[in-house]
Amino acid sequence: MASLKELKGRINSVKSTQKITKAKQMVAAAKLRKAQAAAEAARPYAARLAGVMGSLASKIAGQDNAPLLLRGTGAAQKHLLVVANSDKGLAGAFNSNIVKAAMVKAQELLAAGKDVEFYLVGRKGRAPIRRAHPSRVGTMFDTTEVREPGYAEAERIAEELVAMYEAGKFDVAHLFFSRFQSALTQVPTVQQIIPVPTPDTQVASDAVVEYEPDEEEILKELLPRYLKTQLFGALLENQASEQGASMTAMDNATRNAGDLINKLTIQYNRSRQAAITTELIEIIAGAEAL
Repeated sequence: MASLKELKGRINSVKSTQKITKAKQMVAAAKLRKAQAAAEAARPYAARLAGVMGSLASKIAGQDNAPLLLRGTGAAQKHLLVVANSDKGLAGAFNSNIVKAAMVKAQELLAAGKDVEFYLVGRKGRAPIRRAHPSRVGTMFDTTEVREPGYAEAERIAEELVAMYEAGKFDVAHLFFSRFQSALTQVPTVQQIIPVPTPDTQVASDAVVEYEPDEEEILKELLPRYLKTQLFGALLENQASEQGASMTAMDNATRNAGDLINKLTIQYNRSRQAAITTELIEIIAGAEAL
């Protein structure tokens, strides 16, 4: 049985931890509002860009002169899994859920006889993927020196992916991130980003549109921008999801710390009462012996 001193030390230790988790919860709640607003503001732009690109791509679909990012390499043997994680912990299952989705996809592709390579963004997903697939981890994009990954990082990632694609290092690229729904719900999401799938959404118009320059030239400029937008949107969704998961995890940790403090306090009071009772019995017994 723990002594009164040990119980008192444990109570103080848990109280200190509770202060940290409460502070982290408040910080995450403040950051969540900004991150959620940014993620939601980016969605209409991405949707509209997808619609415009769908209208253009539908006119040259299946043509040999279509841009490489749209028509693909003609093969689907080498797959690149772009896993976007954060650099910080204390966010519940946010990072592990993204990694788990990537692992499931990797196993499916390997079972089908495909070649798999990982492109890792953020350091939290590196260790589990390295343990499971040590020989399949390729590029690791470092974001440790960036406070909040934004469009500049999305642009650099997109340029690296396009260079790798044009060099023939992969045929298909899949992006893994967490789509924000609410502070309680973040959905691990996978989407193909290369070759760029032709969106189902198209610009609704009965008018005949003539493009100048032609569709191929416009798509050569539009497709890289679309890829950067998709990556930027995924980073924004990740930021909002991370703060939501962190706020929820820290709230649960604060509540659990409070419950533990109550239990330890009850145990401390009972032990203290038992010690006082024992001392009284010893005093009374000694007085009777005299």
